[in-house]
This record gives sequence, structure tokens and C-alpha cells, in this order.
Amino acid sequence: MHLHWGFIGLVAAGGVFGALARYGLGLLIPAPGAWPLPTLLINLTGALALGALLEGLSRRGPDAGHRRVLRLALGTGFLGAYTTYSTLALDTVHLLMGGCSSGAAWYVGLSLVGGAMATTAGIALGAWHHKRTRGSNGGGAS
Repeated sequence: MHLHWGFIGLVAAGGVFGALARYGLGLLIPAPGAWPLPTLLINLTGALALGALLEGLSRRGPDAGHRRVLRLALGTGFLGAYTTYSTLALDTVHLLMGGCSSGAAWYVGLSLVGGAMATTAGIALGAWHHKRTRGSNGGGAS
């Protein structure tokens, strides 16, 4: 499956749009005092979205057909490019090199703890949405 050109294309296409979204939001969100707020918010929203997406897809059935397409295009492609560990690492180094060790510590802490919390919230949101939609359509899987 990993060498199927159609799946590779889905990940690549999703990645293009995810990277563009990250870049655009990075320009729109202010970075107060050069503190990397844009990257933090992008990574936290990406963690939330990925948790919700994967939980929602897994509750709807096996990783096949349209669920696989959504997971690859949106999860691996879009959200993989939207979130960015490398920018988090680079921002941390810039804060440290700029003499802002407390800002770097806050940034890393908020990124790690906040990311875990956002992912957990996304999973809960995906589970809640699944239960809500199952209740409104007579309990059938979609």
C-alpha cells in the first residue's frame, strides 16, 4: 500500500495544502516579542484536528476505501504538513540563542503538554461526534 502511486499522490496533494495553510496562518497570527505564537497555535490546532479525524475514522470502520483516502489526504498529508516539529525545534533554538530561556521553556512545555491535551480533546470530540451522529441516524455506521 505504501508504494501505491495513488496513495502517494493523496499524501502529496494534502501536504501541499497543509503547508500553504501553515504558511498563511504563520503570516496572519502575530508573534508577540518574536515569541513563536503562530507555530504553537498551528501545532495545537493540528493536534486537535488529527485526534478528531483519526478517532472519527476509526469508529466508522476499517481503514479502507474513503476512510483510507481521508486518513492519507487529510491526516498524513494536510495535517502532517500543517503541523511542524522542525519549526518548533528551530523556534526553541532561536529563543535560547536570544537569551530567552524561560520563553523557550514555556514554549516547549506548552507545545508538548498542550499538544497532548489537544490530541486528547480531539479524540473526545471525534468520539462525541460519532455517538451523536449514530444516535440521530438510528445507530447505523456511516
